[in-house]
Amino acid sequence: MSLKYFGEWSVDDVEIEDRGLRRYIRLEPKFAPHAAGRQNDKRFEKENVPIIERLMNKLMRSGPGKGKVGGKSIRGSKSCGNKEKAYKIVREALRIINERTDENPIQVLVDAIQNSAPREETTKISYGGITYHEAVDSAPLRRLDIALRNLADGAYSSSFKNKKSIEECLAEELILASRGETKSYGVEQKGGIERIAKGAR
Repeated sequence: MSLKYFGEWSVDDVEIEDRGLRRYIRLEPKFAPHAAGRQNDKRFEKENVPIIERLMNKLMRSGPGKGKVGGKSIRGSKSCGNKEKAYKIVREALRIINERTDENPIQVLVDAIQNSAPREETTKISYGGITYHEAVDSAPLRRLDIALRNLADGAYSSSFKNKKSIEECLAEELILASRGETKSYGVEQKGGIERIAKGAR
């Protein structure tokens, strides 16, 4: 008998269409989605962490750093370092997705990641005292990191000053992103990054 995420959803029928991300989106469920940071000792080892656990890890943060999300500074620390709370948020969000779409929520998550992962971005190059931007291809692992970060940030920003819970906001963000709608923060950010890169070619 194969394992299922949260004892409910199988990954047997989940498809990853993006060939660049296929190697890095780990779908294999585990009894306990908690690697305890064992992947930190080896470079690029986080590619072996299941995608559900990586989403939980992105939810366990106090904010986007120095930047803002949707014009709001996120400085909430209620989920920072609390793996059990992140576990419950993701589990409930997947249940809401299943109820609203009648689809496998793992497939919805995978589609949302694929639609939120930028293929191109810019980097700064200094030459002769002059700094300019140049377009570069994004590495697959970085694409996945950016997509998960933006999906989590979008869910948190939409839950601020809102009667909806973080679980509902995360479910809505993933559903919108899986459909490629620009109302999704992740899809909107991807478009912005690729648009800037196109202008820097």
